[in-house]
This record gives sequence, structure tokens and C-alpha cells, in this order.
Amino acid sequence: MCQNQDTLMLSSAPKGRLSKHRANRVRGAKAMAVSPGLWRMRLHVAGQAAAAFAEVLEPHAGSTSWTEPVGGRALVEALSENEPDRALLEALLGEVAAAFGLAPPALDVAWLAGRDWLAENRLAFPPVEVGRYFIHGSHFGGSVPVGRIGLRLDAATAFGSGEHGSTRGCLMALDGLARRRRFRNGLDLGCGSGILAIAMAKTWGCPVVAADVDDEAVRVAADNAKRNGAAALIQVVASNGYRAPALRRGAPFDLIVANILARPLDRLATGLERHLARRGLAVLAGLLEDEAAGVLSTHRRRGLRLDHRITLDGWTTLVLRR
Repeated sequence: MCQNQDTLMLSSAPKGRLSKHRANRVRGAKAMAVSPGLWRMRLHVAGQAAAAFAEVLEPHAGSTSWTEPVGGRALVEALSENEPDRALLEALLGEVAAAFGLAPPALDVAWLAGRDWLAENRLAFPPVEVGRYFIHGSHFGGSVPVGRIGLRLDAATAFGSGEHGSTRGCLMALDGLARRRRFRNGLDLGCGSGILAIAMAKTWGCPVVAADVDDEAVRVAADNAKRNGAAALIQVVASNGYRAPALRRGAPFDLIVANILARPLDRLATGLERHLARRGLAVLAGLLEDEAAGVLSTHRRRGLRLDHRITLDGWTTLVLRR
């Protein structure tokens, strides 16, 4: 996850909407992987409000996640080593519910006996196919289907497993672009787990810079690049927006992917314009459907035009051309 015109702070997300990156992160996952026991907080909520409810739980948990909505409902779940303050959480959840015009959700708090949480989490996620990409964990014992590009990623402390609508939208965009042209150098801004940088490197065999403001994401992305045999092509760096020297040296990029958030993308539009090559393409994601028009307008003012858009599960991916 990257950040603002040159400092994309996650707090810039609209009030009541949590960055998908933070919501799916597992803070302290290694420490919690094998635990004598954990407290589980769980609630079922309207899908459009899942991120906001997850934001309430996150400061009180070691891990926070939510499912894709089914029938308009999503499951928000959090795990903590410490017993949660039920009264405080119910009050905070009530405030979020009121902001969305919803009834307060029922908060289920339970003590779970010790288990290998990370191992179980990995096994809970079967392989995901998105276009030419086959995303799987290290526990997967099968073979990557013929004609598919394997992306190996495990549950970890950085966002990007291929399941979220914004990540899938980006992978679909890359799959479509691969049918049209080749790229010589790419940038994955706000790389998280590095899944999109790895996809670019393995699709086109081109050098890719993967940048993130979060040190843990940088570590995870570099590790994933090695696991996928793409370390020679991917340079992983810490960067606030486009500030890192590696981004200036690598520019102009003929393909820039930024799966972040609407407001940070708006603030980084000038940086994108400066770093995108002539006739280059940009894939922008992390946008709720009602945010896409504003981000598109911002980038049109900087000389970019809409090539096409992809919408999945309420998240929009914009493919722009210069």
C-alpha cells in the first residue's frame, strides 16, 4: 500500500471506509501462528459496510478480515490474544451502524482453544484462477494448469492474495493487456504482497519495480518474488508515493499498476503523469464503484484517457492510456 501526493496516508481513506489493505492484513501473524488460545470476535453485516465495521475491530485485534458479500451479507472476524472489551466494541459498532443507517450488529465473542491458526488459514484458501493466472499457496500439492502462470502466495502480513475484487480486477486487466502488447518495464505502486509485480514480471519477462510505504509489505513482497523465481526481475523498495530514487531511475514506465485507494490515487496523479511513458498504460484500483468517476476525472486533467474499466464485487479497476 502506498500513499499521498507523495505521502499516501491510510488515514486519507474516506471516514467509515477502511483500506482493504489494512482490513486483510494479519498484524503479528507470526506471533499468533501457534497460540495457546485466542479470542474471536465475529459479526455478520451488510456487505457495503463490512470495511467500516472491520476498522472498529482492528485496533483491538491481532488479525482482522472480512469475506466477500454473499446475498448482500459479509462476515467480519477478528482474533485477539487479549479479551476484548465487549461494551466498548458494541458502542463503537453502534456508531458505525448509525452512520450507515443500519441496526447495530450482534457481536459474537468466543474463546478458541489453541491451534495452528496460520496453517489453518492457508488451507482454507483453495487456488484462485483469474484469467491466465493461477494463484495458490505453498500447501497446494497439485500442478499449475497448462497455459496458466502460477503465482505462489501464502496468507501473510501484507495485502494481496488474489481474492479481493480489486486485486482480481488488476489481474484481469493484466491478462487482457497481455493479449494486446508487450511491456518493457513496469511499476507496482503500493505492492502489498507483490502479487501484481510478480504477475507482470512472469507475464512479460520485464523488469519491475515494486514499491510500498509499509516496511512489512516490502519484506513480504521481496520474499514472494524469490519464492516465485522472479527476484532477478523485481526490485522491491520502500517508497512514499513516487519519492524513492529507484522510481526516478526506472522512469518512464510503460506500465504502472497502483492498487491503493481513491484519495491517494488522486493525490498521486501528478506523479503518475511524470513517471508514465508516452503511450504508456496505467491500471488503477482500490476504488469503490462510486469513486471511479472522480479518480478518472482527476487523471483526465493530466492527459490520461480511459481505455476500459472492470468492476467486480463493487470494486472498480480503471485502465488508462496516455
